[in-house]
Amino acid sequence: MIEFNAFLFFFLVLFVGQSAFSLWLDEMNINYAQKNLGRVPPGFEEFLDSEKLARMGAYTAQKGRLGVIGEIVSSTVLLVILLSGLLPAIAGRLAGLGPTSIIAGLTFFFIPGAIQFLSELPFGYYNTFVIEEEFGFNRSTLKLWIIDHIKSGLIGTALFAALFSILMLLIRYSPLHWWFWGFLIVSVVQVILAVLFPVVIAPLFNKFEPVKDEELARKIMSLMDENGIRVKKILQMNAGVRSRHTNAYFTGIGKTKQIVLYDTLIESHSHDEILSVLAHEVGHFRKKHVLKQLAVFAFFLLAAFYITWLFVRWSLPYDTFGFGSVMPYAGLFLAGIFWQKAGFFLQPIYMSISRRFEKQADTYAINMLRTASPLITAMKRLSTDNLSNLNPHPLYARFHYSHPPVLNRLNQLEEAERRLDENGPHQPRRAAGS
Repeated sequence: MIEFNAFLFFFLVLFVGQSAFSLWLDEMNINYAQKNLGRVPPGFEEFLDSEKLARMGAYTAQKGRLGVIGEIVSSTVLLVILLSGLLPAIAGRLAGLGPTSIIAGLTFFFIPGAIQFLSELPFGYYNTFVIEEEFGFNRSTLKLWIIDHIKSGLIGTALFAALFSILMLLIRYSPLHWWFWGFLIVSVVQVILAVLFPVVIAPLFNKFEPVKDEELARKIMSLMDENGIRVKKILQMNAGVRSRHTNAYFTGIGKTKQIVLYDTLIESHSHDEILSVLAHEVGHFRKKHVLKQLAVFAFFLLAAFYITWLFVRWSLPYDTFGFGSVMPYAGLFLAGIFWQKAGFFLQPIYMSISRRFEKQADTYAINMLRTASPLITAMKRLSTDNLSNLNPHPLYARFHYSHPPVLNRLNQLEEAERRLDENGPHQPRRAAGS
């Protein structure tokens, strides 16, 4: 049975407090965006009219409201799982296998995980086939959507099972130091995944091929050669089979580094705009942002593993939630919930670092192209094509935005362009064939 004590009170305050704060942020962001719709922002007249601006507001509101409802349902389901006695009942059934049994631990995690997955599935369906469909973004079929979920579920389950199994073995054979060895192994796996993702995992979901537009390909190669840049692969991805959203990204490390352009981006943007987006992604590559993000993650991971080790050894959480004895897999489950809630309040740190990296990549692109104009135009087109929220609440952006909000980012780019003009005439870089 659940034991009502100071620990449970603290746990519930953290759980409910984080959920309430997150919901308040979501609601505040929706209201802030609606309140600040107003007129078309200066400089957007070519891309926006009042009708499209209203659509942007409606899209932000509908996505936000769905997120609020989904978060309420997800948090409620998890809280019921915690307080209903379901977890001790599962652990009781598995007690004969031993407190460090891999089979028992995987089963213990799988049951509540499956319940939460099923509770969240309808919201994913509604987002894709109702909201995204209504605003003209969805191109996925129900069959493809189901296949994607099966693939991602199998990959996620396999990775979790492998890491969890190793962790349970470490707990069994090195009870005092498993936190350190666990940290090392997870860090190595992170690096391996960063290397393998572009060549093993991503192709399971999308088709990647060299840029088909021969003229664009020549301009890309000219731009890369002129700046002494050697990125092994610049590919286009068939993102259009699922959505009309446009994007580009840099991925991989070592020999698997590659820049990926959505085919929807290539279809809807001029060559100069695509080159500016490409230059931004090259900035991530040259600034080694993937490696730096892995280093930041490792720093927090080490601290998290040590605190988790202390938590798992502590008898009070087990007594509080009705387990009666120390069961490391149950301790890891409770610690996971703790980090899910407490980690939310660390998000502004990571997001701040990410936004700084984005600003550095923008600066690199401007220096590479010797102009900010095409990147400014690309950002305006990207934000309007994707119906992005032009007016997120500043506090919401601190917690959720890995990129600077669009208007802030454009202000920075326009200021950079003014500085270029003040320093004298400059010739924007044009690739061969422009």
